[in-house]
Amino acid sequence: MDVSLILRVAGIGILVAVAAQILQKSGRDEQATFVTVAGVIVVFLMLVQEIGNLFDTVRGIFGF
Repeated sequence: MDVSLILRVAGIGILVAVAAQILQKSGRDEQATFVTVAGVIVVFLMLVQEIGNLFDTVRGIFGF
């Protein structure tokens, strides 16, 4: 894991927060909720991939 993953997660968080605020101010609360959920799912998928890499590394170290 390096700093780029942290920066990508932070960037997605900022973009999602701005988009949700703009949608809420324009009265589109339902779309703002969808944008927030989509952002959480994207970040979760990025983290699941990194956790999979971690498990592969641990397996390789212990020879499973």
